[in-house]
Amino acid sequence: MPYIPLDESLPGITGLLNYRQDTALPIRQLTQILLRGESTLTEGERELIATVVSNGNECRFCTNAHTAAANALLGETETSEKVKNDPDNAPVSEKMKHLLEIARQTQVNGKRVTPQLVDKAREAGATDLEIHDTVLIAALFSLYNRYVDGLASVTPTEPVFYDRLAGILKNDGYLPSPNRYAALNPEV
Repeated sequence: MPYIPLDESLPGITGLLNYRQDTALPIRQLTQILLRGESTLTEGERELIATVVSNGNECRFCTNAHTAAANALLGETETSEKVKNDPDNAPVSEKMKHLLEIARQTQVNGKRVTPQLVDKAREAGATDLEIHDTVLIAALFSLYNRYVDGLASVTPTEPVFYDRLAGILKNDGYLPSPNRYAALNPEV
């Protein structure tokens, strides 16, 4: 049960963003830039970063939401499961494996991102902007994970909820829009 009164029809971060819309707007804008803006990393790769960070922080809502979003963008489910559970054998590029490791270390503590990790990512082809954005996405999702879990936001258990949310994130991104979460209603 959430620690503050939230709209019961908006679980996870959706209810929190609705609760305080003035803080939600800059959060949404930054997320849109990082996960849907111009980048040499695909939208699916950026969702994988959000997924591994959320998984490492044990935030079930964010892990499920961004796993589903990554799956929708990648068109398959194997990659997201491997990056969470068996990253060395995940079907991603060497560059992406190094960026995901940087994300995992950022999730634990930013000081765990070492010159050696950055050098390995660069050797595998990562650009400075990709390294920057990986760290920022990891830091941002650590904030989201703590936001969701720190206020005990509702976490649905039905995979179909996350599939519906992934459709919204894939098609509409992260910016606010009228009736944004109407598709979360199972009657729609």
